Amino acid sequence: MSRLVYAPRLARARARMADLGIDVMLLSIGPDLPYLTGYEAMPLERLTMLVVPDGADAVLLVPRLEAPRVVEHADAFRLEVWDETEDSVGKVVAYAGAARRAAIGDHTWARFVLALQREMPSTEFVTSHDVVGPLRIVKDEDEVNRLRDAARAVDEIATELRNWPFVGRREVDVHREIVERMLDLGHERANFAIVGSGPNAASPHHEPGDRVIREGDTIPSEVSDAYAVLIDAQEAGVRAARVGEHCEAVDAAARRVIADAGLGEYFVHRTGHGIGMEAHEDPYIVAGNELALAPGHAFSIEPGIYVPGRFGMRLEDIVVATAGGPERLNHAPRELAVVA
Repeated sequence: MSRLVYAPRLARARARMADLGIDVMLLSIGPDLPYLTGYEAMPLERLTMLVVPDGADAVLLVPRLEAPRVVEHADAFRLEVWDETEDSVGKVVAYAGAARRAAIGDHTWARFVLALQREMPSTEFVTSHDVVGPLRIVKDEDEVNRLRDAARAVDEIATELRNWPFVGRREVDVHREIVERMLDLGHERANFAIVGSGPNAASPHHEPGDRVIREGDTIPSEVSDAYAVLIDAQEAGVRAARVGEHCEAVDAAARRVIADAGLGEYFVHRTGHGIGMEAHEDPYIVAGNELALAPGHAFSIEPGIYVPGRFGMRLEDIVVATAGGPERLNHAPRELAVVA
């Protein structure tokens, strides 16, 4: 993507700043920076910061050794380089000017936030989420196409998994193969893959370990009965994910199916979350979130059932809200499969 993408995004961010009475926005590491510039900063002890003042050009301040990585992106902002002997925070303060209110990136390291607060004692600091969040939550067609592409790769791997050998292999080895397969399909990275066998499957965020997958790790009838409930719950959540529906109502639709089956206590997390620049972002499909779904919102519908010490399962698909109804991006087979 080029200036044709990032310049309009910066313009929309500036409009949000004006609406919120924000004089300058300061973005360091984290997803807001690449969303607005195309450049993803490395999490270094050397400060990288995009300074977006009201009424002046945006400036990206980077350490000199990072400059070669930035040049190809420097078409929607001015690039400034700082050397090891210079005060990087002082440079940011100079570009920020006499700001009464500054929005700072959520992922900015505390050491830099505290230093900026010391150097700008008259400035009120607020989160940049209020500026960039409402922009990021609505995906454009290019972003949706990228999600479709990622979903196709996940579907391909999920289908292949049915023929992979599992018995006798460690969780961590299967995990590594899944990640490598995603890279083989042309993607830059795999955010994460969860491989939990036997009782480990009851941990929703299990870290793959050295446990060896064994024959008979699941309890067939108990698992199949719960899985049938899970399929119905996910379908209810997807059907409810219509434009104008509140996020909490979508959560309730999926949760009700599991509760009615007597398994409500084993559904221990929200029904879904937004996806885009981050794996977890707005909109969150959770009780208490009264946000109404709008066209371009992309999110997961992923109810789960986890019986401690016995088994666990989660069925996750990505959905995009459209004027014509919810578009499910994943289409891999959902039937239970016996693997060896």
